[in-house]
Order: sequence, then C-alpha cells, then structure tokens
Amino acid sequence: MSAATFIVSAVAAALSFSAVAAPEKFNLDTTHTFPSFEISHLGFSVMRGYFQETSGTLELDREAKTGKLDAVVQTTSIVSGQQALIDRLKGKEFFNTAEFPSAVIKVDSFKFDGEKPVEAKGTLTLLGVSKSITLQINQPRCDTRAVDKQFICGADVSTTIKRSDWGMKAYVPFVGDDVKILVEVEAVRQK
Repeated sequence: MSAATFIVSAVAAALSFSAVAAPEKFNLDTTHTFPSFEISHLGFSVMRGYFQETSGTLELDREAKTGKLDAVVQTTSIVSGQQALIDRLKGKEFFNTAEFPSAVIKVDSFKFDGEKPVEAKGTLTLLGVSKSITLQINQPRCDTRAVDKQFICGADVSTTIKRSDWGMKAYVPFVGDDVKILVEVEAVRQK
C-alpha cells in the first residue's frame, strides 16, 4: 500500500468514525410526547392529568455518553376530568397559567448503561421557580421506525417532586404534596 493510499484510507476511516460518534439531534414528537401527573386527592384516590402540548429538542451522544434536553410544556394544555377541575388547575392556586403558561425542563447530564440512557439530571422551571430534578429513564429504545423509516428514540420517563418546592402549596397536605410525573416521550432524529 502506498503512503498516499494509506493516508486517504486513514482520513476516510477517521471521518466515518467521527460521523458515528457525533451527537445526534432530535425533535420531540409532539404527537407522541405527553407529560402526565398523579397526586393523592384527600387520601381517597389518585387524581391524574396530562398536558397535551410539549415541544423541544434532544441531543444524544451515545458514544460519549452525554446529552442535552430542552423541553417546553404548555401548562395551558392541561387536561384532567371535568372542565371545572381543569379551570381550577389553571387558576392561581395551582398552575396559574395566565401568568405562567409554560413549564421548562432543561437537562444537561445523562447517566448511561452501555448505550442506553437510564437517568437524567437538570432543572424544572415551574411558576417562575427553577429547581433541580432527577429523571428516571425507563425502557429507552432508539431504532428506525418501520412505518416511515425515520430514526426514533423513545422512553418512559418518571420522577417525583414536591409541588410546594415550586410554590404550589394550595391544600397541602390534604391534596398531596408529592406529585409523580410520568412522561411518554418519542423524538425524531433531525435530518
């Protein structure tokens, strides 16, 4: 093998490796990403709700085991039972959507098990208050979707927060302070 051929081969190999190792960028699939919550209602039942509108971007480097997430949840899109309850949740006692129409999640640290992310750390900004959160990433999967050949990453994400930490103190302790957050999420790799 000549020196020129060796150099060309080495450059080609380096370029192909860096393409594989580069961070992959994704857009959250707004039709398959739904944050939901569960909270004790007076100790008798578990009240549930979810948000219909979430957008954002995800960056994953599975080789380097790093990543970032920027997501915006429109709190104005809350759904939970009857309209009277939805209106109350949108009011000043709870999400105060007139003043704070969205919640923001920013993640800058991922923990991996092999190539799969299993935990993420970042901040949740809700009602104008930013606090640290840790998200558990369950059943992560990245693969090409058979239907349309798009490369997708998805998972079920969960965490538990104390709503009072963000200033949402109405009716604590009768209406639970601990809120379980569950997020069904899918993200489509940018082309």
